[in-house]
Amino acid sequence: METALQLHPVRQNLIPLSVSPILPASDHSEEEPLKPFVEANTKAVTLRHLQEDCVVPVFSKDNEVTISHPAFVEAVYEAAQEFFRGERINSPEIRVSHIVKGRIPEAIHKPVNQLLETDKTIYYERMMFCFEIPTIHEDIDGNPLKLTIGGVRAYNHENLYNRKSAEKFKVFVGFKNMVCCNMCVSTDGYKSEIKVMNTQSLFKAVMELLQLYNPEKHTRQMQNLLSSSMTEHQFAQFLGKSRLYQCLPQEEKKRLPQLLMTDTQINLVARAYYQDEDFGVDALGKEISMWRVYNLLTGANKSSYIDNFLDRALNASQLAEGINKALYGESEYRWFVE
Repeated sequence: METALQLHPVRQNLIPLSVSPILPASDHSEEEPLKPFVEANTKAVTLRHLQEDCVVPVFSKDNEVTISHPAFVEAVYEAAQEFFRGERINSPEIRVSHIVKGRIPEAIHKPVNQLLETDKTIYYERMMFCFEIPTIHEDIDGNPLKLTIGGVRAYNHENLYNRKSAEKFKVFVGFKNMVCCNMCVSTDGYKSEIKVMNTQSLFKAVMELLQLYNPEKHTRQMQNLLSSSMTEHQFAQFLGKSRLYQCLPQEEKKRLPQLLMTDTQINLVARAYYQDEDFGVDALGKEISMWRVYNLLTGANKSSYIDNFLDRALNASQLAEGINKALYGESEYRWFVE
């Protein structure tokens, strides 16, 4: 089936998640993909590795188990299968960071150099995954975009030293630019904090997000970025103001739209302006389209840690749209380019 943004979701009564979904055979090994969707200090792993080689953390005061990384992936995947019934859904691409090492009780007193692999336990503090629905797609300026769903789990946002409480997850639905694997995230396609006690509630929350998301509106917003451009002077103003933003007094900063990108990421945007083969300035060097500027921002965001990635991806969308409007006289983001 090949469709271009023709969604026919099944809107039935939600079914509790009682069994693990059958995921398709993974197309990815644990080797690094050519263009990962997030970089920083992450590495690619398989779902099987998370299921078979990793322990699951517990809340220490009552020994209640947390929702594991594999259970999170499976709950979101099953929700996508239910909502996009009839569409082709690829296997998840999973990346992890901040490994937490431990030992089995029998190996507590062993010297490190005598530890066997069977003596060790591991889990990952942070995990992000996404999977594409290639039958729902769009093309912007020759860049193929595929509908993509995924999520982030970061145990550092939980108080594992207390009793079991609602656990936090981030889930998104948006588009992946297949030229660079940059993530395009919109406001209605992102839940920055889903707090649930079990996978049934997680499944329901993901279904609600999918029902609220409007892919046609999202692609329209991105296509609008093609119709305007920045001069090199305006782009330089934006870079300079972005650096100044970090040093503004708090009262003045509160009056401006939020900018989550770091100075290091702004430097990456500046370098990519000249060096990025896909989205850098053209040979004449006079103007750059706002679509390209947006992709320079999302490209720089790939250097974010997993737990900050989606918030900054959304902020990149808001920043590109706001600056685009400021070029036509709207005041909210005018400070960044004037």
